[in-house]
Amino acid sequence: MSGFEELRRLPGLAILAGLMAAHFAYPAQATAQVAPQPPAQTPAQTAAQSPAQTPAQTPTQVPAQAQDRTPAPAPGAISPAASGPAAQAAPAAPAHQPTPEQLGDSLYVHQHYQQAIAAYSKVTEMTPSLWNKMGIAYQMMFNMKDATRCYNASLKLDPRNADVLNNLATVYDSLKDYGTAERYYRKALKIDPKSALVLRNLGSNQLAQHKNKKGWADYQAALAIDPQIFDSNTGASIQNPTNVQERGALHYYMAKSCVSAGQRECAIDNLRMALNEGYTNAKKIAEDNSFVSLRDVPAFQQLIAAQSTH
Repeated sequence: MSGFEELRRLPGLAILAGLMAAHFAYPAQATAQVAPQPPAQTPAQTAAQSPAQTPAQTPTQVPAQAQDRTPAPAPGAISPAASGPAAQAAPAAPAHQPTPEQLGDSLYVHQHYQQAIAAYSKVTEMTPSLWNKMGIAYQMMFNMKDATRCYNASLKLDPRNADVLNNLATVYDSLKDYGTAERYYRKALKIDPKSALVLRNLGSNQLAQHKNKKGWADYQAALAIDPQIFDSNTGASIQNPTNVQERGALHYYMAKSCVSAGQRECAIDNLRMALNEGYTNAKKIAEDNSFVSLRDVPAFQQLIAAQSTH
């Protein structure tokens, strides 16, 4: 999707081919101090045991929850806990009341999306950031119609927001309208060509369209910018299963991208999932020179040996 540092790490929804794991990032201007998503799913948001594509959608690590706090006594003031007449006469410090936006942020990170939307709706002047947050909340509930409406409202006020364009693209990806999704990803990249998240989502989009070489190129570009972009722990994601063959291809090319970035564990995990989807086999993997650097890794050897016995 400031006091929102953890949430800000996720600029938009991230999508991995049909496994829509959406990474939702709250806008940088958000100030509420809250806690997490993805929200349950990127404009896609949480993928199970697979690279999450998350519809910019999805908050991840949990920041401290917003809560009412009583200011500390001023220097020389009598503590409310003190005894005696002076203490009884001291007025109680007023409790801090969160704004509707802060309340909505806190509800959102706790995955209370409907309540978060209700809180956001109480803000008197809607901003591009608020419309984007509402869109993410709707997408987390798989309400793509209202998510699209909110993202478009945000873009009407701020047409050059790459995060919102990315989030809207993940909606179209989830609806399998890959052509429209690709156009929005490319619009986002014109504004922010160094967005690893958008490049990652575009790569998944290309794989979904069976443009494997282009998808792999986008993955490599994303990894060059952010070597941790495929780390499944960076955000929440939502499952939106796609064709088994497409999922297998996604994991296979992700494994190639991970190994090229020196992330051996990531590569082996994705090879295992590609095998589980039936996309490839142990012989093909062993003969693929892309994985030559893994041949001396015990975990890789065990994976190949286990598959070879089947």
